[in-house]
Amino acid sequence: MPRTSAVALTAALVLGVVGGCADTPHYSPEVTTYYVSPDGDDSAPGTSADRAWRTLARADELLLHPGDRLLLQGGTRLSGQVAIRPDEAGDPERPVVIGSYGKGRATVVATGAPAVSVHNTGGVDVSDLVLEGRGSARTDEAGVSLYYDDTRTRSRESHVTLADIDVSGFQTGIAIGSAITGAGFSDVTVRRASLHDNKDAGLLTYGPDFEPERPVYAHQDITVEQVDAYSNSGDPEASERHTGNGIVLGGVHRAVVRDSSAHDNGGSAAIDAPGGPVGMWAYDSANVLMQHNTAYRNHTGSGKDGSGFGLDSNVSGSTVQYNLSYQNDGSGYYAYSQTANGAHTNNRIRYNISDDDGRKLPWHGALTVYGDNVSNLSIYQNTVTMSRSPGGAGTVVLLRPDINGISFRNNLLVSDRDPLITADAALSADRVVFQGNQYHTADGPWRVEWGESAYRTLDAWRADTGQERVGTKPAGTAADPCLAGGPLPDIRSAGSASLAVSGCPRTGLDLRALFGIDPGTEDFFGREVTAPPVIGAAQP
Repeated sequence: MPRTSAVALTAALVLGVVGGCADTPHYSPEVTTYYVSPDGDDSAPGTSADRAWRTLARADELLLHPGDRLLLQGGTRLSGQVAIRPDEAGDPERPVVIGSYGKGRATVVATGAPAVSVHNTGGVDVSDLVLEGRGSARTDEAGVSLYYDDTRTRSRESHVTLADIDVSGFQTGIAIGSAITGAGFSDVTVRRASLHDNKDAGLLTYGPDFEPERPVYAHQDITVEQVDAYSNSGDPEASERHTGNGIVLGGVHRAVVRDSSAHDNGGSAAIDAPGGPVGMWAYDSANVLMQHNTAYRNHTGSGKDGSGFGLDSNVSGSTVQYNLSYQNDGSGYYAYSQTANGAHTNNRIRYNISDDDGRKLPWHGALTVYGDNVSNLSIYQNTVTMSRSPGGAGTVVLLRPDINGISFRNNLLVSDRDPLITADAALSADRVVFQGNQYHTADGPWRVEWGESAYRTLDAWRADTGQERVGTKPAGTAADPCLAGGPLPDIRSAGSASLAVSGCPRTGLDLRALFGIDPGTEDFFGREVTAPPVIGAAQP
């Protein structure tokens, strides 16, 4: 991962006040604004636009105190790096500001280093910049690098905001990392950012290796909103890691990703990589919320992943809701655990729409749960439609062994000649339960595959497995939902998500009354949820 090499020592100054009863006057340190312009002069004071410095190297000699501003001339290009070191900034209430002045945004062209780095400090606002990577920045650096490795204080540096920035040409667009267990950054916001044409990922947070016996997280309170991560292609030579991701959250306690998109990523990922890229996903994290996002046309070079949204290893207490996925190579939504350590638990996937996912890897399913010891996962009120893939036969829902406490309720599943569900034979109704769902095959025979058995009707499947029952009463339906976009909608934008709305709505189960499940207050489109709700992601 990218590292910031500059390390500064902070001197401690102890002031002794002896005796006296006079009041100490309030003191506000002087705040200074510095300017950089290609037409400037490095021998100038740098404290006004008409007496600006010429280079970022001159600005790097400066010590930025809380409240100071470093502004770059808009519409110009400057080579180098803006580095905020441990002895700079540091006050969340009076952040150092890095940005542009004049017309337009300044462009920072970095070669062999991050364009902006924040090392072992907080209290920094970065905005209105274009960041471009050249040379080894493409292979080794992040456009914006927040990195923590202070073994002495072991704290979380508070308040970094990144807003209205465009980042391209780096290994990772934005990287927020830590080498210290339980220490890193808190109160970090990334807003209105365009992260594109990077190699490994648009945005990545990470920390030390996860310890399931003592789960602690490097970072806390991360907000990602109105971020567009696209065309982060992946590395065709990277056979040792996954590359080509959109937005990845790792090592985080409490995070929100909302109103964002990840698309057209992973097109050049290695064919022999151990894992594939994903549009938006979390790992080694707790209490992550992904909502009101879109993930589409994400790709993989291998036979792995290429998904829209994912809850990966060691994720707990997290929710994926009100999202749209379509035309991804792999699953629209997945939950996966690499190791059986009990850390993937108490998550939910609800009120999402998936349309025509699994374009390259249809056998992975559009909605997938697999791996070792995924537990206590609630999947409800989703709409999943899947036409026959150019990649061949597939399945709408895929369930692999070694999962437990998985529930599917009030979901609308639509298939085109492929099985609605493909599940391992070991998954009995006390480990995985389906209740109150709607299963429709737009073309071809109705089919659920459970182990070696193939069921051609809902009644036969129910009778043999005990699925789709609430107590002694049958549940679920195989009725045609009469979707607004026809039997198999073709969603190609967020604006066409209404094509997946049912014209023949069926009432689902009362989740709160029957199971104590919070049904939420609104559906995918923000409409009020009735009690009981209609099956699927959208109320009529």
